[in-house]
Parts: sequence; C-alpha cells; structure tokens
Amino acid sequence: MVQSQPSYFHLHLVSDSTGETLTTIAKAASVQYSETRAIEHVYPLVRTPRQLTRALQEIEQSPGIVLCTIVNKTLSDDIDRRCRELKIPCLHVLQPIMKAFESYLGTASTPLVGGQHVLDADYFRRIDALNFTMAHDDGRLPDNMSEADICILGISRTSKTPTSIYLAQRGFKTTNLPLVPQIELPKRLTEPHSAFVVCLVASPDRIAEIRRNRAMMMADRDLDTYVDRSLISAEITYTRKLSARYGWPVIDVTRRSVEETAAAIIKLMHDKKAGAEDAGEV
Repeated sequence: MVQSQPSYFHLHLVSDSTGETLTTIAKAASVQYSETRAIEHVYPLVRTPRQLTRALQEIEQSPGIVLCTIVNKTLSDDIDRRCRELKIPCLHVLQPIMKAFESYLGTASTPLVGGQHVLDADYFRRIDALNFTMAHDDGRLPDNMSEADICILGISRTSKTPTSIYLAQRGFKTTNLPLVPQIELPKRLTEPHSAFVVCLVASPDRIAEIRRNRAMMMADRDLDTYVDRSLISAEITYTRKLSARYGWPVIDVTRRSVEETAAAIIKLMHDKKAGAEDAGEV
C-alpha cells in the first residue's frame, strides 16, 4: 500500500540571530513541494541553553524538519542529540558552505553570532541607499543624476517602486520615473551622468489587469483610458523607442518577480561596467 503524501509538515527554524537567512532558505526549498504546506515555527535569537530548551520542547510537540544556524557548539550539539532521539532530520544549513570555505581557504572560521548583521560599512551603505531611494521615488529625480546608482523608467504599473526598494536593500541608490508619452523627459536624465538607466515593460494584458485592480481605489482615474489595451500598447512602444534612442536596456517584467527583475538589472549594470573597463573607459 502506497503511503499518501502529507498535506502539511512542521518546519522548525532555529537561529542565534534574526532568522532571516533560515527563512529565506526554507522558503526556497518548501515552494518546490506545492502539494504540501509547510507550517513554520521560527525561534530567533536562541543563544542560551534555556532558550534552546523552549525551542526543543515545541519541536517535540510538533515533530518535523529542523533547520538551524547556531554558532555555539554546545547548543549545536544539543540540537543534534535531541533530533536524533526524536528521529527527525536536523540540518545546520551553513555548515556545508563553511566547510567549502575552510577547504579552499585552508583556514578555520572564526565563529561570530549574527555576523551577517554586524553594523559595518556595508550595513550603513544599505541604510543610506534605502533613505535615498525613498526620497527619490516616483519621479523625484535627484538634481544630480550621478548621485544615483540606478534609474528605473517605465509606464504606470511596471513595478518600478518595489524594484527600487529591493535594489536599495541590496545597497544601490535607486530612483525611478514614470513614463508618460505626453511629458518630455527631464534634461538631467538625458544629459551625461553615471547612473545606470533601465526601462521596464510588461505585456498590455498584464498592465491592464494590474491597473484595473489599482483603479478601484482611485476614484479620480479615468478607468476606460487607464486600462485601454491599445493605449497601453502605445505607451509600451513609446518606452521601447526611448530605450532605443538613448541606448537604455529594456527588461520585460511580465513573468518576473521583483527579485528576478532586480537581479537582471544588477547583471546588466555589472556587464556594462565590465565592458567599459575592457574598453578602457573607466
């Protein structure tokens, strides 16, 4: 008799830091099993035996998969031992990565609890980028475009703002500008500057769908014009003509998540910089 697949399972995430790393890894893995739902139990900032005991008690009550990032060896060994007793899988998700680092570098790691969240220069760079991006959203371009790392252009509902915010969280100062065929581009955008400019487009059907949902909350919007597919197609054509005129790359976001769009932008920007370096322009 074939055992049926469970409709859900318990997923325990034990971390001595915020748990963000585990949550991201867990999501990336669990979405691969669409027929089974993961019930997440998150235990952040587990740094003492007492805190670990509380987590292990909950794990015992709802057995499942245990993922952890614990630097303290005593606590780490305690988790392993208890999971073996309960006969449930336990994976220290960073250990395989650290072993690869140690093997290649020929040196052992220096354990640091919450090391990825240390208030270092990179942390403050990301905060600065986020502040810049929030202050220069939705057409509020900086007076000096070279202050921005990235400038995103696109017609309404092409995910400019969420993409900008995600890029800011990666440390890139990002600004964005809504494209309207009847409105000329600001001169500071077309004059020489160092910001990487990219245009976003999507299919007319996709944009119309998003705009229709958005328009329900905007009583002052002319719905028929706003969601008209022929007019949207004309807006997209306008975007592509601008990109061709100024040599700006275009990304179709129809089937891309914000994260995928941001990754594509970063790659294009790095490729451009690498090409400029090869040509001796930098």
